[in-house]
Amino acid sequence: METKKRALGRGLEQLFNNENLDVDTIERTIYETATNEEIVELNIDDLRANPYQPRKVFDENALKELAVSIKEHGVFQPIIVKKSIKGYEIIAGERRVRASKLAGLEKVPAIIRSFTDEQMMEIALLENLQRENLSAIEEAHAYQLMLEKLGITQEELSLKVGKSRSHITNILGLLRLPKDIQDMVNASKLTMGHARVLSKFNDENQMREMADQIVNEKLSVREIESLTDSNEFERTVKIQKRKQPEEKEYKYVEEMLSEKLDAKVKIRDKKIEISFISVADLNRILEIIDVKE
Repeated sequence: METKKRALGRGLEQLFNNENLDVDTIERTIYETATNEEIVELNIDDLRANPYQPRKVFDENALKELAVSIKEHGVFQPIIVKKSIKGYEIIAGERRVRASKLAGLEKVPAIIRSFTDEQMMEIALLENLQRENLSAIEEAHAYQLMLEKLGITQEELSLKVGKSRSHITNILGLLRLPKDIQDMVNASKLTMGHARVLSKFNDENQMREMADQIVNEKLSVREIESLTDSNEFERTVKIQKRKQPEEKEYKYVEEMLSEKLDAKVKIRDKKIEISFISVADLNRILEIIDVKE
């Protein structure tokens, strides 16, 4: 029993059983329960990235700044690793490892713990997600992986990562985009707002045409939303600046619903009108409001 408790750290099993996980709490629990003897120096060459790490691109400038700090002060906080067949897999602290390598270090302090694949996946996602440094596409792939590997629903996932169900649904919708457009989002050529509008189209050629127009004409999200009023997208359409809507009694309700559903919402004559541009977009909205077909 003591061996199992030591494997993860006292109280850590209970944390993973909670609906809402917090990576800072998980790491703090490991650091606080680790003895001095359990903090060991590991060769950087023996360390491997977490196979479930969602982040594919690291900010080189931020790594260089961290490397300067590490070269001057050392690595204050040990990384957390799991023993693997060959070397160790990094559970938390990949940025510290990369920066330490840039700083010329050969070893880093580490705490070794045993984790299941599911726990490794959750920590990898949470370390990036809760510290707000994942791109929208990386976040979407991480959610998809958790849904598939953990066998949970979007509602359960939303509780686990502390995000609304509509946010989960909308982010996952970005995976409908072709790979080249996803790359444009990762490269910051398109914003998440642009990507969400593009993901509502069924036709990939229309997506690409609109993506090119957004980049070439530097269109805002509000400007391209006006194009979705039509079921057909014409590349040569002239973008008209939106007129400011008149103040109306239910404007704040329209805005709240539009944000939740990621769709145009109008309230008129005591009726709520929700716009959609394709069957896929309608299904997405039905999923958000939990209406079964």
